[in-house]
Amino acid sequence: MFRGSIVALVTPMGEAGEVDFGAFEALLDWHAEQGSDGVVVAGTTGEAATLLASEIEELLRRAVRRLGGRVPVIAGTGTPSTAITIERTRRACEVGVDGVLMVTPYYNRPGQAGLLQHFWAAAEASSVPVLLYNVPSRTACDLLPDTLEQLAEHPRIVGIKDATGSIVRAREILERCGDDFLLFSGDDATCREWLLAGAQGVISVTANIAPRLMRELAEAALEGDAPRAAELDRPLAELHRALFVESNPIPVKWALARLGLIPPGIRLPLTPLGSAGQPAVLRAMEQAGIV
Repeated sequence: MFRGSIVALVTPMGEAGEVDFGAFEALLDWHAEQGSDGVVVAGTTGEAATLLASEIEELLRRAVRRLGGRVPVIAGTGTPSTAITIERTRRACEVGVDGVLMVTPYYNRPGQAGLLQHFWAAAEASSVPVLLYNVPSRTACDLLPDTLEQLAEHPRIVGIKDATGSIVRAREILERCGDDFLLFSGDDATCREWLLAGAQGVISVTANIAPRLMRELAEAALEGDAPRAAELDRPLAELHRALFVESNPIPVKWALARLGLIPPGIRLPLTPLGSAGQPAVLRAMEQAGIV
């Protein structure tokens, strides 16, 4: 179903913050050519929190039409509101996406009982496979393995993107949820370790600018070739870190613009990468052989 290196795709924007749909389609073509195993459209790296519903729907329509079954399209539909998450999920399914990704509700900080009911209700609205997304460092909300084990019983909840980076957490999820449940790393810096431990893939920020390298890394780790995976990951290690010198997706959008793949725009309240962070990102790109 879903496996390997899936890119958490940025949303290209002009200098005034307007969505550049032409650049978006060109980016989709590039990822298909480079071998990305899937794309997440309008996820958190895609600045979904500041996109209009109409913009999200148009991005999804273009992605489904452009990739045409060549590469799986996963829609980011999670919001802090259960009702809005349900509505976005229904609309994404109608557009024809291959799956949906739902982040834990941010800011309102629900407990485990609230998370269970929220995701269950949202999954009921979906006609496609559902991946959950746990990133407590940004949401102030942690979907615990015990709750996840209960959610895994829903027929459409097929896996999770977990960005805790904890190998202990990864092993507990694998043990609790079984072999059929898909575990994706949401942390590029530790994804190799997760893949070698049994995760099925990574939903990656780094893959925005190094899609082929991330796919090769994922393939080696999934084949159990630890030395080869380490060899491939070594030149990417600094890049994994540098892409978070400021809040994601600020650094990765700067890097993509530097490569000439997208315009330099980003939407407020985010602002372009400052001069202090640019040398670190450029140095990491050079080390990875990207520039």
